[in-house]
Amino acid sequence: MVLHQILRYVASLALAALAAMPAQASEEAAWTALRQGGIVLFRHANAPGGGDPDGMRIGDCATQRNLDEAGRAQARRIRETFKAQGVAVGQVLTSQWCRTRETAELAFPGRQQDEPAFNSFFGDRAKAQAQTSTAKRILQDWRGPGAFVVSTHQVNITELTGIWPASGEGIVVRFEDSKLRVIGRIMP
Repeated sequence: MVLHQILRYVASLALAALAAMPAQASEEAAWTALRQGGIVLFRHANAPGGGDPDGMRIGDCATQRNLDEAGRAQARRIRETFKAQGVAVGQVLTSQWCRTRETAELAFPGRQQDEPAFNSFFGDRAKAQAQTSTAKRILQDWRGPGAFVVSTHQVNITELTGIWPASGEGIVVRFEDSKLRVIGRIMP
């Protein structure tokens, strides 16, 4: 009886270790790709709530959903993790929303440039196809040097990759045969 319980326990540990391996391998592959000039799509860091308040205006942060202290800490961890991983950053694009711009500014100070192709279309799904097509062209044209960083929104990343990222999560991608392929996921 005791031997059976021990064997079951050892088997469950082995299964847990096997289940964790792909996530670790995925993250290692993601960092390797970024060190080689890859592309990462970050969902903005933590900004409580969902969507945007009625009357939201680009350029007026008082009308938008913004980062909280946890989100600011997440964005600073992105910066620290990129340094620790030895990733050189070539370009940083953001949507025009304040939460994506602040994420990028805290993670990569002074580097971000607005790019409307990465604006949220959460409130207007009719824009999804055109914006996603433009975003793909921008990503496909990247040649380096350094990693290409985009600070954007869940809807954009999900439309591009099929993945629903957590706040502050990065999805590392590359193009293969003109198709966007996910390499891995990184968390700050």
